[in-house]
Amino acid sequence: MRGIITVLGKDQVGIIARVCAYLAGGGINILDISQTIVQGYFNMLMIVDMTGRCFDETAAGLDALGRDIGVTIKLRHEDIFNTMHIV
Repeated sequence: MRGIITVLGKDQVGIIARVCAYLAGGGINILDISQTIVQGYFNMLMIVDMTGRCFDETAAGLDALGRDIGVTIKLRHEDIFNTMHIV
């Protein structure tokens, strides 16, 4: 099972480090990552392997981490994106 993580907020030192440390601590592998900064706003998209991990618990933990560091972090199931793009 794969998840899609988005991170959005004002740019600051340590966003990537904190998110990656959280994922590593939960045994979640990052499969792909893309990040950009536009006019001081940080935006990151990650595809992660959620195999054997509790989706709801991870989503709640990432949400709490985002509040702690002042950004919005959302975890969504890959199936949502796949379903949206079926023609």
